[in-house]
Amino acid sequence: QVQLVESGGGLVQPGDSLRLSCASSGGTLNSNAMAWFRQAPGKEREFVAAIRWNGGYTYYADSVKGRFTISRDNAKNTVALSMNSLKPEDTATYFCVAARGIILSQIRVAGSYDYWGQGTQVTVSS
Repeated sequence: QVQLVESGGGLVQPGDSLRLSCASSGGTLNSNAMAWFRQAPGKEREFVAAIRWNGGYTYYADSVKGRFTISRDNAKNTVALSMNSLKPEDTATYFCVAARGIILSQIRVAGSYDYWGQGTQVTVSS
């Protein structure tokens, strides 16, 4: 069974940078898009960024645009999230997700994704 495993979370100070990585294991991950979602305590899960395998098109939440960059390694079937200028409001558990057949209009919708990682904690605090 395919599983997604995130790594790279941690405790950083405001203004710092962090890079999250996501790899698949347990079989071939047949997907056409991968993304990151996050959930802070007491808040709903929210879309962060997504990337389509075909063409490498990227999509971002307004709250992270210009600060976060999603990237992929096609050969390794992995995806990364580079986060710069981190703010306390970026504190959350970050989830890596993958979709077998994403519909473009639903790329920001959590229910569109078939595989979810366990999450990695990112805490931004002074």
